[in-house]
Amino acid sequence: MGTVCAAWGGMFGCLNRCPHVQRAEHAQRAELERIMGVNMTIYDISEKAGVSIATVSRVLNGSPSVSEKTKQKVLAVIAQYEYTPNAFARGLGLNTMRTIGIMCADSSDLYLAKAIYYIEQKLRADGYDSLLCCTGYELKNKRSSMELLLTKKVDGIVLAGSNFVYDEDAKNRYITDAAVQIPIMLLNASLDAPNVYCALSDDFTSMYEAAMQMISSGVKDILYYYNATSYSGKKKLAGYRSAMEEKKLLKDSRLIQYYQGSHEDIPAMAEHLLQLSNNGLSFHGVIAADDTLALAAVKYAKEAGRKIPEDLSIIGYNNSMLTSCCDPELTSIDNKLETLCQHLVNTLMGVLNGCEMPKKTVFSGELIKRGTLLFTP
Repeated sequence: MGTVCAAWGGMFGCLNRCPHVQRAEHAQRAELERIMGVNMTIYDISEKAGVSIATVSRVLNGSPSVSEKTKQKVLAVIAQYEYTPNAFARGLGLNTMRTIGIMCADSSDLYLAKAIYYIEQKLRADGYDSLLCCTGYELKNKRSSMELLLTKKVDGIVLAGSNFVYDEDAKNRYITDAAVQIPIMLLNASLDAPNVYCALSDDFTSMYEAAMQMISSGVKDILYYYNATSYSGKKKLAGYRSAMEEKKLLKDSRLIQYYQGSHEDIPAMAEHLLQLSNNGLSFHGVIAADDTLALAAVKYAKEAGRKIPEDLSIIGYNNSMLTSCCDPELTSIDNKLETLCQHLVNTLMGVLNGCEMPKKTVFSGELIKRGTLLFTP
């Protein structure tokens, strides 16, 4: 920018330096800088507006502590030079990037995709941008994504989903080490560590009560169908097992079935159930760990000629849009995902503002009754 200014300085050096001439010089210099694509910085904006760098930073971040007159002066310079603030440079001025990292294992998963949507919407409403890393399920990739976000100087990190927490403390070091630097937020998982905050649904109780509801409707041979061994997945399985053992109904270990294939391959899930039935396993109820598996159970029933819910009762989990994609519509457990996400972001905002916030908050789920389950009065 110095070369441009020098050229204009020589051109205007012989003119009388009256205010009108100075304003004309300033306008023409600004136009030349804009045309030539001069890269303006926050330092240039502060100099041309006659304010401090900190004041420019406050204007850029919408701080109410700047007077309207000063704000308009800064905004006028920004508009004149078509200045786009660099997020990293802005963060240096305020000791905050106003950016939150989000990690999820698989954004094609319906539950995780919805969680990301709710989290990003709430962060944007609170004036924060977000950076998303889809990590997959390998620990090494989770570690590298965590390290990447830390190098981006994010203000906090949200771990969306329960696949990030392990039973072994050593495998959770990547979380606890990061929490030394910034707050780490866990969605639907729990880890007791400094600067780690959790919001989760009570999956154990929700699944326990769903199993008890199906048992009370007269179904005794209930198959549990699941495809995840995450923190949440283990809680769900434990809830089902607890109800069945309490009623002394878990007499056949084959009633607990783990599906290892793609979470998108509903025909393969239905075929798995058909093979179990053909191999002699009797079940008149299916409780699934998510709605995709439950939808596969509906597909299986149609193909096997079994009436729903008279011959086969079905309960899903997550209360997703899939509940209305079958006939009859699917009974499912609403795990209050939107509430969880909003609470988690509110907790993060409180932590960033220096407030004392709850380390762990547990929300109750709710069984949403539709046509795939018989209900007793």
